[in-house]
Amino acid sequence: MPDIVEWKPFREVSRLRREMDRLWDDFFGPGRKALRPMEMEWAPAVDVSETADQVVIKAEVPGMEAKDIDISLAGDVLTIKGEKKSEREEKKENYHLVERTYGSFSRSLKLPAAVDADKIEAGYKQGVLTVSCPKKEEVKPKAIEIKAT
Repeated sequence: MPDIVEWKPFREVSRLRREMDRLWDDFFGPGRKALRPMEMEWAPAVDVSETADQVVIKAEVPGMEAKDIDISLAGDVLTIKGEKKSEREEKKENYHLVERTYGSFSRSLKLPAAVDADKIEAGYKQGVLTVSCPKKEEVKPKAIEIKAT
């Protein structure tokens, strides 16, 4: 037989109140994301792939120019930073819907293999940043021939 638990209706109301307070604080609190919809934090979507010769990182950064993006390598961590500036001019426009995000971003990715920092190349085409990182020679797999005796 299940235990009988005393029902305390005010405990439920109190818990609901705390949840609603948390929701309001998240929405209108110190960060006040609701009041700054065009300057939310964002980070580009990233794909990381690896072949026998290189590691390739592709990042979606539409609406940006290559000069507004910085790439750096520290050890085995590749960092992509930039800022997507708002195109909005202060006119007497009334916005009804704003879904595009603006602001600065930083993505740091631990590379799956050691790469040659001097040979890294980056390209930008149609909103996609491609960073090609050739692997160091000692990291590339080397086939070893077996001699039959």
